Amino acid sequence: MAFEEDLLVAFGAERVRAGVPLAAFTTFRVGGPADWFVEVRGRAEVLRALDLARGAGVPLTVLGGGSNVLISDRGVRGLVIRIHGGEVEQVRDDLVRAEAGVTINGLVRWTIPRGLAGLEMWAGTPGTVGGAVFGNAHFQGRLMGDGIEMVGLVAREGTLAEVPASEMEFSYDYSRLHRTRELVVWADFRVGRGEPSRLREVARRSLRFRKHTQPLQLPSAGCTFQNPDPARDALPPGVLPSAGALIDLAGLKGTRIGGAMVSPTHANFIVNAGGARAADVAALIERCRRAVQERFGVALREEVEYVGDFGGD
Repeated sequence: MAFEEDLLVAFGAERVRAGVPLAAFTTFRVGGPADWFVEVRGRAEVLRALDLARGAGVPLTVLGGGSNVLISDRGVRGLVIRIHGGEVEQVRDDLVRAEAGVTINGLVRWTIPRGLAGLEMWAGTPGTVGGAVFGNAHFQGRLMGDGIEMVGLVAREGTLAEVPASEMEFSYDYSRLHRTRELVVWADFRVGRGEPSRLREVARRSLRFRKHTQPLQLPSAGCTFQNPDPARDALPPGVLPSAGALIDLAGLKGTRIGGAMVSPTHANFIVNAGGARAADVAALIERCRRAVQERFGVALREEVEYVGDFGGD
């Protein structure tokens, strides 16, 4: 068809695939096929893919590092673009720009040997710059958006804007992108000066903490639920505002549906224990939510983004 021919002309036969299973491109390792799939890198290729999809009236879905997403077993209709790779540059003494497809770990590795401080604590964070901006990644009480100065965004109609962090609507697990569905093409991170040896030690401590507290040996999407907000959620006396603690107290650690399991290591992680389907994960998420609601009266809210058709799964 004409749309597929246009994709082939724009990106080449080696990069355009039809019916490709998406499980391999997510950290959960679940998900059905995309109608069309292409990896893009940099602003020009993102804009080209947007233009082709818009011109053909084809739905467009964006993947980055594939964390924090659950893709339906039925797959995703239309075009899926995976923003993968990109450049990092120091644009000012106190500012580093990273393109959306750069992994957070890659960004940390770029800054440390150059003695640029401020990002080393994010070592071990899954996903890409684009995904971290979209969900305002968090770790040990800090939000990714707190260290961002400016973001380059592309609207679905193809217009590019440079948006200061103050207009990104950053909050816990949220940015304006949830509302506008704009796409990140780059982000500017504030940095300072630091000794590379000290920065490496901070990065190592972050990695050790994650390894000791998270089930990194099995595929997952990261934390499944947002932590409750004490200001809006009436927590039981003595219970920390922790989704994992509530799920644990509900007796769900180790609970399985199909190949999906509530991690015995950290109850806010649902893991693929082998052969899981997206339907298994979605059902286990719902079981956790229902159990916590019934026992404690707390409505858990997902961090995970659902992609594709889950109706009837």
